[in-house]
Amino acid sequence: QVQLVESGGGLVHAGGSLRLSCAASGKISSINAMRWYRHAPGKQRELVATITRNSSTSYADSVKGRFTISRDNAKNTVYLQMNSLKPEDTAVYYCNADILSYRSSLRDYWGQGTQVTVSS
Repeated sequence: QVQLVESGGGLVHAGGSLRLSCAASGKISSINAMRWYRHAPGKQRELVATITRNSSTSYADSVKGRFTISRDNAKNTVYLQMNSLKPEDTAVYYCNADILSYRSSLRDYWGQGTQVTVSS
């Protein structure tokens, strides 16, 4: 069974930094794109950043220049470095990945989410 487990969320003051991690485990054959989403109360879920298997990246306009997505393919892990955090970055952050496992065809998986709270 494939699982994604996030870590690294917490409470930080505006202007501070946090680094999120998401590790995939299970009978994994390969991982294609990996993504970070966020969902704030009263707002729609937002795609924050994407990284392909070849490490091409893309970002939401709201985080460009402040957030950096990266991955370690040997560890099946994706990271999100968040700098210059703002109160509007407060949300639950979710990891998502397109994974081919030995037991099923290519499909996307979700982590359980990690809370990021930025105080003003």
